[in-house]
Amino acid sequence: MAQILPILKQTYPDAHCELDHKGPLQLLIATILSAQCTDVRVNMVTPRLFAEFPDATTLASAPLARIEAIIQSTGFFRSKAKNIQDCCRALVEHHGGQVPASMNALVALAGVGRKTANVVLGNAFGLNEGIVVDTHVARLSRRLGFVRSDDPVKIERSLIKLVPRSDWTLFSHLLIWHGRRRCAARKPDCAACELAALCPSAATARH
Repeated sequence: MAQILPILKQTYPDAHCELDHKGPLQLLIATILSAQCTDVRVNMVTPRLFAEFPDATTLASAPLARIEAIIQSTGFFRSKAKNIQDCCRALVEHHGGQVPASMNALVALAGVGRKTANVVLGNAFGLNEGIVVDTHVARLSRRLGFVRSDDPVKIERSLIKLVPRSDWTLFSHLLIWHGRRRCAARKPDCAACELAALCPSAATARH
């Protein structure tokens, strides 16, 4: 990790969250929508959603069918719409319509697990409470030999021990960017990979 992290930072100096958002609420909703969906698709949907329902209060009282119609293309839209509305109702009732900057408070909201909470805390509040483990982070963590597990909870626990806390949020972005731009699931570009010399999977691919 001591060698890999600096290379990733040099390779992706602009790495950041690719879910378009303005403020914690928009990021929270966008992250809920991103489950089993690409960031590109979410970014196509959220401008319309937030134009009609700009805050937790309007989302909490919106016709559920209207939310469903706007977010339909993100998949699992009925459960996502219900989670968004239930989440926003809880924000209005218990948090003054604001997104709390607390892991425990966030995971108590509908549709919010530890991964979503980490996204919001790290990117909206600048708090390194954990490491986001999405499909890219999980895949690359195994390929790079950081972990053997498929369990996101176990992967996060392992990564937290390896990565300096100040880099927890950035580390997820670096792996996600590398996964999207170089280390694809089916055809990783090992020949051009900046980490090839340090990656056990690249060594295997050469033989």
